[in-house]
Amino acid sequence: MKFPTLAILALGVMTAPAFANGDAALGEQVFKKCAACHSIADNANRVGPSLLGVVGRKTASVEGFSYSDSMKAFAATGAVWDEKTLDTYLTNPRATVAATKMAFPGLKDQADRDNLIAFLKSKM
Repeated sequence: MKFPTLAILALGVMTAPAFANGDAALGEQVFKKCAACHSIADNANRVGPSLLGVVGRKTASVEGFSYSDSMKAFAATGAVWDEKTLDTYLTNPRATVAATKMAFPGLKDQADRDNLIAFLKSKM
């Protein structure tokens, strides 16, 4: 009886998202690609909205930032910047939000995304 339970738990661990294991220190280095447009030290908006506290935040919800209609429509779906949504968006922003204002093409490397998400989580 114990074996099936352990097997199911082991399967859950093996299929857990990789970003749960990201390295925030390495993510800080990856964030340098984002820093030209996004702040992380405070709530100041730049070309892009502040990313301080982004993990767990509703999309298109930073006060004072002018989001694209496409991002507003994405937000209307109830989307939240959780780890999964961030991972998908950071892979290819325009595949997630077609007319996003963000010109950045995305982070193709899974480790970079994992590390960046870990860094963003550390900045709550």
